[in-house]
Amino acid sequence: MKRHFFVVAAVIISSILQAQDSTTTLLDEVVLTANKYPNKTSLTGKVVTIITHKQLERSGGKDISQLLTEQAGIFISGANSNAGKDKSIYIRGAGVEYTLIAIDGIPVYDPSGIGSNFDIRNIPLANIERIEILKGSQSTLYGSDAIAGVINIITKRIAVKPISINTLLSYGSNESFRTNAGIIGRSGIIDYNAALSFQNTKGINEATDQNNSQETDKDGFRQTGIQLAAGIKPTDKVYIQPFFRYNHLNGDIDQGAFTDELDYTYKQKSWQTGIRGEFNIGKSKLNMLYNYNNINRLYIDDSVKSRNGFDTWSQGSYTGSEHFADAFIHIPLSNQVKLTGGIDHRASESDHSYSSVGFWGPYKSEYTKDSLRQHQTGLYAALNLNGKSGFNLELGSRINFHSAFGSNTVFNINPSWFINKKIKMFANISSAYRTPSLYQLFSEYGNKALKPEAGLTTEAGLQYFSTNNKFSSRIVAFSRNVKDVIFFYFNSSTFESQYINQDKQKDHGFELEASYNISKSTTFKAFYSYVTGKITTQQSGKDTTFNNLLRRPGSSIGVNISYQFCKSLYFSTNLMSVSKRNDSYYDNNTFSTVHTILKSYILWNIYTEYGFPEIKLKLFADIRNITNSKYTEISGFNTLGFNGSGGVRFIF
Repeated sequence: MKRHFFVVAAVIISSILQAQDSTTTLLDEVVLTANKYPNKTSLTGKVVTIITHKQLERSGGKDISQLLTEQAGIFISGANSNAGKDKSIYIRGAGVEYTLIAIDGIPVYDPSGIGSNFDIRNIPLANIERIEILKGSQSTLYGSDAIAGVINIITKRIAVKPISINTLLSYGSNESFRTNAGIIGRSGIIDYNAALSFQNTKGINEATDQNNSQETDKDGFRQTGIQLAAGIKPTDKVYIQPFFRYNHLNGDIDQGAFTDELDYTYKQKSWQTGIRGEFNIGKSKLNMLYNYNNINRLYIDDSVKSRNGFDTWSQGSYTGSEHFADAFIHIPLSNQVKLTGGIDHRASESDHSYSSVGFWGPYKSEYTKDSLRQHQTGLYAALNLNGKSGFNLELGSRINFHSAFGSNTVFNINPSWFINKKIKMFANISSAYRTPSLYQLFSEYGNKALKPEAGLTTEAGLQYFSTNNKFSSRIVAFSRNVKDVIFFYFNSSTFESQYINQDKQKDHGFELEASYNISKSTTFKAFYSYVTGKITTQQSGKDTTFNNLLRRPGSSIGVNISYQFCKSLYFSTNLMSVSKRNDSYYDNNTFSTVHTILKSYILWNIYTEYGFPEIKLKLFADIRNITNSKYTEISGFNTLGFNGSGGVRFIF
């Protein structure tokens, strides 16, 4: 991996030497997520990655996890496994609970889960307009869980015609069928958009059969999604948009690592509804957001076809609902000074029910929303200074009040200096927090005395822009310390278990990115990411420190080359190299945890499309893992070999 790093670094440095000067549009890219108002990337020192609408259009054969894991500093375990396998997001090596998912700027959680992290499988890629990835601690503006960063998935679309219809249809490996149909329009003071998506695949056998001795099956996956929104703008000063999203997943799963199961199924229904309001008050803008999120998950193992677990029958039902409201105002105090301040409120509740019949007889556990509930309120403010000399500074703070553990405070200090419109130097020191989930607070293993996990992140970097949109590059180094990490404690004397605050987590690393427009038709992009981390925990009354970044690569490299042959024909190729990773799994035969090392691997993918501009139709093909690389993302589970899909996209 070190040799690979030096090759990528050499390419990036040589590209810098070749970069030419002229007028750039990279600096003028406007982002919403960094400051909660539209702001140019040149005016913020935060580390932002943008996945544009055009990039999304050229991802017709992928799902959102496969697209995200191709970005610098992001690794998603399960992205290239079975379609229905859970997708675990790691930003800069941080745990899955430390990445906040937002939809159109509104944080979304899963109150029914152990960690509260939202399942990105609930968001069909075809319904997304743009994705903004904000790395580093972001709790000042976004609250809980944003210790490693925020992924803001933007679904709203701006229509310019009374009606526009778009459709996508694709078919590929494992009898995978995907379709999406949408309509969007604007007429007078009304705009609207609606979309219906459907995916079905027979999948692959999810679990690896270590002994090749048991009957196996393919684990299918099906997804149906609906998105509706309608906006009204009665005056230039008022815009109101109610929205509704629904997603239904169901599929087959296996018992665990190396353990197949022929009749273990799950269903997940989720829906969100709410309203967005924007009100211009002079030069200021008031934003008011409300979102209701409901998730219902059901797991059933009836053991009719096979019995590979401890139970002859089991059923688990987990439901959760959450109200989230946010009101914030953006006030330009002057051309150089801007103030953002707001208040948000989050109220969550959940029902858990589990029943089984097994070797030790019947078992039942049930917790209702009468006991599994919490609420919290946050007050936050951020001041942005954009000096004429190129110096920028953001100062922010939030105080959060929680119904169980009281209050906690976070802050951020983010200076940057843009020199001669070519070089941006930036630094960031910020704190963040993650509130314990309902399960960790109030379940049978709950602990009402839990404190929030608290993180402190420092980062510094350098970004270079050529003046003609030929070349840009960025290097960022970061360090993240998290204290009061929540730990599942088992008392070997009393056989009692409980969640406690105990561990300390320390991670650090760096990212190197570059983009070079070799010509009008050819673009080269590359990145190298490195992270390492250690956790300190108490064992037998003594502090023990060890590397714990399970399933997360220390090093990853990505290279993408795209070429526009002509107006109609586009081609791109992507190479991804992932270093070896530590992992562990529970062995049902020995009743022990097995530690293992997952080998490194390289994936080579290509994408091509041919368009017919006169009829606004495009044909595309997405071929993945061309060399049929054999690798593992999660111990005991299979990954996709050589696979691909082809389809058609039509816009009217």
